[in-house]
Amino acid sequence: MLSDLRTLARVLTDDLAPSSASESVVLSERPHAKLIRFGSADQLRAARESGQVPVLLVPPLAVPAHCYDLAPGAQPGNSVVEFLLGTGTVPYVIDFGDVGYADRRLGFEDYFGTFIPRAIGEVIDDFRAGPDAVDLMGWSLGGTLSLMTAAAQRDLPIRSVITVGTPLNYQKIEPYPLLRRLLGPTQGKPVTYLLRALGGIPSIAVQLAYRASSWDRELRKPQYILANLRDTDALVRMQVIDRFQNSLPGYPGKVSEQMLVNLILRDEIARGELHFGSVTVDLTSITAPVFMAGSHRDAIVSHAAAEHGLSLFTDSVHAEFHTVETSHLGLLTGAVAEQETWPAIAAFREEIGHY
Repeated sequence: MLSDLRTLARVLTDDLAPSSASESVVLSERPHAKLIRFGSADQLRAARESGQVPVLLVPPLAVPAHCYDLAPGAQPGNSVVEFLLGTGTVPYVIDFGDVGYADRRLGFEDYFGTFIPRAIGEVIDDFRAGPDAVDLMGWSLGGTLSLMTAAAQRDLPIRSVITVGTPLNYQKIEPYPLLRRLLGPTQGKPVTYLLRALGGIPSIAVQLAYRASSWDRELRKPQYILANLRDTDALVRMQVIDRFQNSLPGYPGKVSEQMLVNLILRDEIARGELHFGSVTVDLTSITAPVFMAGSHRDAIVSHAAAEHGLSLFTDSVHAEFHTVETSHLGLLTGAVAEQETWPAIAAFREEIGHY
C-alpha cells in the first residue's frame, strides 16, 4: 500500500518518467531552424568510419523537436534518436522552435525552400564521411515537409524520404470532407480572416485539439492510473505522452491558411501538385525511395490518407507502405513502434543502401 501511494504521488507530481535527453550538440542556431546532432563522439566516429548515411529528423509543425527523443532509456522504447543510434546511424534534428504573432508570415515555402535545405547542407558539412547524402525522416506533417522538400529541391542530396503517419489525402480524414463542403464556396475566407487576425493557431488550441482526438484516453486516465500502480512502465509511458501534449506549440498564420486552402479545400496534396504563389511542388516527381507507415487506429491520420502515397509516388525507384496498428504517436514511439515501425525503417534503409 505504501509503495502504491508513493507511485501515485510521483504520477501526480510528474516525477515518474525520466526527464533525460540523449547526448547532443547544437551545430547552428537560427530562428526556426536550430540544428542539433545526437550521439557521442565515439558514435559519430563509428558512423563516419562505416559510411552510414545520416538521418535528418524533420518534426511536424506545432510539435516540438523532442518528439523524436521522448524519455530515452525508458522501456518500451520511446526515443527514435536512441533507435537510430542503436543502428549505428547519427541522427540530426531541425528544431523549428515556438511561433508567435511575429511569425505569422511563415509559409510552407519557408520550410521546404530555406530551413530544411540549409539544414541538409549543414548535416553533410558536419558529417563529412561516406556518400554526400541524407535520409529525411518525418512524422505526421514532418513527413509532408520532407516530401515537399524532396519535390521542390530536386538537386538536394536526399537519398530517401521516410514518413510515419503522414496525411496525403485530406478527403479521407474526417471531418475534412464536411469542412470542404461548408467552406468550399468561399474558399475558406471567413476562417482565413480569423487566422490572419490571430496570427495563426495558438498553442493552447493545438494542445486541446490533440487531446480531443483521444478524448476517451483523457476520461479513463484516473481509472488507468489506479489500475496500473504496480506497472511502472505503463505509467511512465502515460506521463511521457502527457508531457508531450503539454509542450505542443502553435502554427504560423500563413501555414495555417495554406493547410486549410491548399491541403483541405483544394485537395492539392491528394493530386500531388501544390501551388504556393509562383512556386509549384510536384510530389509525383519524387524519384528517391519513399517509406510510409499508417494505422487504422490512428485518430488523426486515417490509414487511407497515409496509404494514398502509393498512388502518388509512382516515379519513385522504391515506394513501400506498412500498416502498423496503433495510435498516431504510437506509430512513432512506444512498444508497437519498437516492435514494428522501427524494424521496418531499419530494413528499408538497409535495402536502399544496396541501390
